[in-house]
Amino acid sequence: MEANRGQNGIQLLLAAEQEAQHIVNAARNAKMARLKQAKEEAEKEIAEFRAQMEAEFQRKVAESSGDSGANVKRLEKETDEKIIHLKTEAARISHDVVQMLLKHVTAVKN
Repeated sequence: MEANRGQNGIQLLLAAEQEAQHIVNAARNAKMARLKQAKEEAEKEIAEFRAQMEAEFQRKVAESSGDSGANVKRLEKETDEKIIHLKTEAARISHDVVQMLLKHVTAVKN
């Protein structure tokens, strides 16, 4: 009877160990499933954020490139105006500059 009782105790311990192993495995599987789900959610959020940032970047590029044509035209106009101003000023004072140079070149100093 004593041997039978010891055998039953061992069987109970083995059954308890197996049940504990099943519980641990179920918890491990649940944890892995939750980690996988969290990873998928994070990847989805990253993709949404990336798409949002890309759209904002494209919008800013479109805004700035639309202005670049206007900026080029404005700069060309300003450059042309400055060239005309410089030519006018040069024509206005060129006679005086020539006279001054001739005076200094032809003057004899001892």
